[in-house]
Amino acid sequence: MDKFEDIQAFITVVDAGSFTAAAERLGAAKSVVSRRVSALEERLGVQLLHRTTRVLNLTETGRSFYDHGTRILADLAEAEAAVQQEHGELRGTLRLALPLSFGVRHMCGPIATFSKQHPKVRFDLDLNDRRVDLIEDNFDLALRIGRLTDSSLIARRLFDVRAVVCASPHYLSVHGVPETPEDLQDHQCLVYSNLSDPEKWKYEDGDGNRGTVKVKPSMFASSGDFLSNAAAHGMGVVIQPTFIASAAIRSGNLTPVLTDYNWPISPAYAVYPPTRHLSYRVRAFIDFLAEKFSGTPQWDRDCDTLSARHS
Repeated sequence: MDKFEDIQAFITVVDAGSFTAAAERLGAAKSVVSRRVSALEERLGVQLLHRTTRVLNLTETGRSFYDHGTRILADLAEAEAAVQQEHGELRGTLRLALPLSFGVRHMCGPIATFSKQHPKVRFDLDLNDRRVDLIEDNFDLALRIGRLTDSSLIARRLFDVRAVVCASPHYLSVHGVPETPEDLQDHQCLVYSNLSDPEKWKYEDGDGNRGTVKVKPSMFASSGDFLSNAAAHGMGVVIQPTFIASAAIRSGNLTPVLTDYNWPISPAYAVYPPTRHLSYRVRAFIDFLAEKFSGTPQWDRDCDTLSARHS
């Protein structure tokens, strides 16, 4: 029996909920569908389904194989479409892990544009600042900001993430404007707790000399958006990626400070596991993101313009 037809029979049984319903969908006899699933289990040497007279349940191994099998069939259909059509029609599900703040603020537009160009691609998004295991959690792709610690991943650099130090106009009018990084030790500082050493803010002066100031946090939080809002409410000084801070700076809720210093720059990557077959849709989406984010991002251009006004 054909391996792909065995996989298709198994997936259809799971989706339909019974062998009878699966047989109707496939236009085959129930006995044929049952034999295909049994042949698949025998070839794999594992049980994929718990069979009772009333219900079918996936085993733990069956659930994993169902996820992988669904991808295999989707990739096969996509490959056939690519060969049959002049330019190839992308289709299937793209599972993508995104950092929460960046995803919410800056990924909806690009995904919407890509979806209009490729309407048969469906996105399954995980927006979370936790580092997912791409293989274990069955993701096609992730966007990651910062130095990569997992050398087993394949990465494509997309853009650089700059940081800006800022506070609300009211806070600065009450507490004064810091003139040097060391002045931050006398200020209420709002700290992003997901960093490995969040109380140490690194910088570089105009002559290229590097330094570190250890701030005294008045608040820790695991959300950059929350910290930005807290700073806008006058609670202290914050260091933020420009992709978060630019909107509040543009609105006048935050004012950049210490703009003569360079603050950390972190690379942003599209990453995927080397063991995962890179489907047409994933490759096309990576190329799309690389083109979309080429050059200086809009949020950096906004911050440069607005910082110049405040200097």
